[in-house]
Amino acid sequence: MAKMRGLSSPFCLFAFLFIAFASTASAASAVLGIDLGGAYIKAAIVKPGVPLDIVPTKDSKRKEAAVVGFKPVSGSALEFGSYPERLYGGDALALGGRFPGDVFTNLKTLLGLVPDDHTDSMIKNYHARHPAIKSKFDQEKGTVSFEPSAFSSSEGPWTLDELLAMELKNIRTNAEAMSKGSSVTDAVITVPVHWTADERRAIERAADLAGINVMSLISDGLAVGIDYAVKRTFPSVTKGEKPEYHLIFDMGAGSTTATLLRFSSKDVKDIGRFNKTIQEVAVMGAGWDKTLGGDELNALIVDYLVDAFVAKPQAVKAGITAEEVKGHGRTASKIWREAERARMVLSANSDVRSSFEGLYKDIDFATKLTRAEFEKMAASHADRISAPVQQALDAAKLSFKDLDSVILHGGAIRTPFVQKKLESMTGKSTEVRSNVNSDESAAFGAAFKAAGLSPSFRVKEIRDIEAAVYPAGISYSDGKARQQKLFVATSQAGLAKEVTVKNLDDFAFTLFQIVDGADRQVTEVKTQNLTASVEALTTKFGCSKDDISTKLKLRISPIDSIPEIVSASVSCEVEGGKAGGIGDSVKGLFGFGSKKGEQEPLKEGEEAEAETSSSSSSSSSSTANAKASGSAAAEADIKKKRTEIIPVKVTTVPKGLAQPAPEEIKAMKDRLAAFDRSDISRIQREEALNVLEAYTYRTRDLLENTDFVGASTEAIRSQLSSLLSSTSDWLYGEGSSAKAEAFKSKLADLKAIVDPVQKRREEASARPEILKSLQSSLDQTKSMVDAIGKQIAASISSASEAALSSSSTTEAAASPSAADDLDDLDEPDASSTSSSAKPSESASLMPYTEEDLASITKAYESVSEWIKAKVAEQDKLQPFEDPAFTVKEIETKAKELNKALMDMVTKKMQMPKASTRSSSSKKPKATKSKKAKSSSSESSTASESASASPSVVVEEPAKPIEHEEL
Repeated sequence: MAKMRGLSSPFCLFAFLFIAFASTASAASAVLGIDLGGAYIKAAIVKPGVPLDIVPTKDSKRKEAAVVGFKPVSGSALEFGSYPERLYGGDALALGGRFPGDVFTNLKTLLGLVPDDHTDSMIKNYHARHPAIKSKFDQEKGTVSFEPSAFSSSEGPWTLDELLAMELKNIRTNAEAMSKGSSVTDAVITVPVHWTADERRAIERAADLAGINVMSLISDGLAVGIDYAVKRTFPSVTKGEKPEYHLIFDMGAGSTTATLLRFSSKDVKDIGRFNKTIQEVAVMGAGWDKTLGGDELNALIVDYLVDAFVAKPQAVKAGITAEEVKGHGRTASKIWREAERARMVLSANSDVRSSFEGLYKDIDFATKLTRAEFEKMAASHADRISAPVQQALDAAKLSFKDLDSVILHGGAIRTPFVQKKLESMTGKSTEVRSNVNSDESAAFGAAFKAAGLSPSFRVKEIRDIEAAVYPAGISYSDGKARQQKLFVATSQAGLAKEVTVKNLDDFAFTLFQIVDGADRQVTEVKTQNLTASVEALTTKFGCSKDDISTKLKLRISPIDSIPEIVSASVSCEVEGGKAGGIGDSVKGLFGFGSKKGEQEPLKEGEEAEAETSSSSSSSSSSTANAKASGSAAAEADIKKKRTEIIPVKVTTVPKGLAQPAPEEIKAMKDRLAAFDRSDISRIQREEALNVLEAYTYRTRDLLENTDFVGASTEAIRSQLSSLLSSTSDWLYGEGSSAKAEAFKSKLADLKAIVDPVQKRREEASARPEILKSLQSSLDQTKSMVDAIGKQIAASISSASEAALSSSSTTEAAASPSAADDLDDLDEPDASSTSSSAKPSESASLMPYTEEDLASITKAYESVSEWIKAKVAEQDKLQPFEDPAFTVKEIETKAKELNKALMDMVTKKMQMPKASTRSSSSKKPKATKSKKAKSSSSESSTASESASASPSVVVEEPAKPIEHEEL
């Protein structure tokens, strides 16, 4: 116990303080849930005191278009290291009509591409949609690179990671603006369930470049499931009830996924002996179509519009082809935007009209598309809807009759034929529901998970379980190439599996995923001290190499669903007592010590050295038997088996797509930070320019203002007019490229002339009222001075009269009366006592002194004389001259008067109240009679009564207090 107490003081106190500080530091931090879509990004925030809420964009919309654009500088090329104006969302989309090569959208579809035929097809399709964008796949960096024309030709290309980081940083900036400037760095980000390790690492890297700490990645369907479960409870599997199964059908801009979820509640162990009930949402199976989405439906309308345009007589006459129209950047941008609008209109209407003014080569174009025509074009796409749903059901080994509902999510599910197809597939037994917000549910679910992971919040406990989605395993060599599949598509993330290998020397092995039937390496793992650990087991513990086993613990990461190694160890069984493992080492470090010597527990038969009990006088035979018994126990303990375990250190290296080196990551962060500084500088410049322009307009109006003219001279106005003219010329000339400091300097020059005149105007306007207020204070002070003077005089007069009266009373009391002897024992008459106390009381209760009167009189006369002189001086001045006194000076003088008044009032309030004797506090004494003299007992009683009833002094009661006679 002494050892434990020694440990608990310094170390535990430090640990407690560290945890408390960490909790306090994180208590005020907000967390984000980011739904990263192909066309739009939605974000929800949780912050202290505020429930889940959507992060609005700068123009107060609830979702931001997943677009970033760069506005080229007109007139001249940018210098190296300079950056153009950067735009996001709707502003960037609007820029696409003019600068299609500098506006980047649909970036999510290019993440994690590996060099193969599919990648070539994806990049080709991207170029077909965005013909003006210059991009290429950089195999060295393992990502797509872009070359915007808005930058200097010396500026290197921008990687996909950097552009995505800009979009994420914009979302983070919006969240911090909503949080009134507090930092927001932690987030849970949604990803398609079919994303591989390469794609997941790419989005984590982009988030890191944006300064976002990814608390976890979560599949879109599971995020919707969490949002669905927040306000619901589900059947208890602990009680044997059947769980609910819901299919989340998510059709977005770039892909379609179907995620089958199991919803249930269960009892789990809580603190101590208590249990608690939690809700559980688990992924049972998933299916997907990586290209079926709103973009492919838009492409159908694009083809329809282009074909209709080239069929026009004007286009035929000009020899315009469809490839020519689609390959023209500005024209393609206009048509794609119109195609998306038309599809959305057809979701609620039977037809839509599209019109373009000067679409291509100044040819106007207008056409009409009906819903029936659109659905006929999309018939083959409608047939593809069933594949992801069936894939998810097959993975979970369930059928449509097992489903409780199909929950719709994603922007493209509003397309009427999509819902019709789902209803025809599921039949009447399953309900197709729209009972979650199809745009925001995933963002809300991700934010709820983020709040659950953060120590700053306490939320309803919903346990979410991802699935592996892709089978995964390990490949290694122990003299022979070996490969073992450990996880299937439905394996739960977070559950570890242990693998035993024969390797006893340091070796390397690889974790892999099976994607589209092919093994794809994910991580290479190398052991660091396996050889040394095996040697330690053989030399220190006598282990045979045949008895030594190497064990690897692996799992699907619950953070990003990537296969990972949890731990590695080498072990063997040895004979002996309890092992002195890692735990004992830690105990020794913190003061518990090893269980040897005095710390070793006594075995049977051993005697404690300090034993002094009466049992120490036992016979020698008993002692011998005890020792023999102890020896037998020790031999049995030696023969007992124990496992000696040594942890093995490992290092991991990501495999698959090439990963940027640390110096490359630093260079990207530095360039993004420089771009951020450029944005801030540009915003400050624009603000300074706007302030200067607005000030010049207001100042021109002042030159015609009567009050301003009256408060200024002709020379001042002439100087101001000349400066205004030169400033305006400069603004639209050299100032077009000036920096913020130049605008601020021009503004300061104008204010140097205008501010003194404006100050005179303000003083002249406020002067009458403030003078009136000061005069009122002077009048009050004068009244106070007169009142204090009268009160002091009255107090002195009253004290003199009281002194004369007291002198007369004293002389009368000095003459002895002819009463009998007992009268000498009587108490003084109450009236006489009260009268004699008045002079001292009157003197002590006088509230003010001559010094007080002199102090307030001085303050009054000082302010009165000052204002009289200043007003006379001001009357001699012209309106365009600086005033003799300012409003602030008058306020200062008024404060002096108020302080003098308050000092007097405070002194009055602090005076003690006059005390008086209650007339009924003591009953009048009875006149002593001869009968009283002859009765000694009655005389004694009267005397005791008189002495037991003293006068009671109270502080000015509203009503005299009557005291019972004691």
